[in-house]
Amino acid sequence: MPRSAQPFTATLVYVFIGPKGALLRRSGFRRIWNKVREDVGLPSLHLHDLRHVGNTLAAANAASLKELMTRMGHASTRAALIYQHEAQDRDRAIAQALGKAFKVARDGHKDEAPGTQRARKI
Repeated sequence: MPRSAQPFTATLVYVFIGPKGALLRRSGFRRIWNKVREDVGLPSLHLHDLRHVGNTLAAANAASLKELMTRMGHASTRAALIYQHEAQDRDRAIAQALGKAFKVARDGHKDEAPGTQRARKI
């Protein structure tokens, strides 16, 4: 059975499928894509916008450069770095998390010598 005629199953996960549950054929994609855009109230949404959002969210959720490259199918780091750059607003969240971690570590060792002095004793 050709791949395009295979029914949708739990082991195959696709964003868009044809009306009978099979893979969407290239020839019918535009018609279905345009209907979906209209139905959700986003008539100017481009398919590439979904790729951009997905990779931006992956970067914002700590996807590594290699993971982004794999998701996008790129051999070069150039495109993946664009998505990591857009995730720089995570710097605040990372700084806050580090601040909390340092506070917990500090509060757990209030009666002890500072870290460098403790390390010298070891």
